Amino acid sequence: MPRATLPPMTGTPIHPDDRARLDQVFMQVVLDVQAQAQQTAPAQSGNLAAMFHRETVSDALQGCAMLIAGWNQGRVDDAALTRTTKALRALDLPDLATRVEKLRQIADA
Repeated sequence: MPRATLPPMTGTPIHPDDRARLDQVFMQVVLDVQAQAQQTAPAQSGNLAAMFHRETVSDALQGCAMLIAGWNQGRVDDAALTRTTKALRALDLPDLATRVEKLRQIADA
């Protein structure tokens, strides 16, 4: 049986010293994203709007989980950034999406 292959890891590498120094900042951004995404409500009423809203919140939360996994591996994951920012914009949280995008340059801080 063939082995499942994972997509190649992509993203901005983070030096271990930078990771240790910036861990609290990174995690605070991710925790804020999770909290704010979960506090949103569907833009319209109805079951279909609620279903799409739940899916978008789920995308944001999964993106956060991917960001944390990448961070623990010493990088800021590009796919996670894309997934998270796309979901945040769909949830009408553009300022938070911009904040997440800045994680790509976190080591420059």
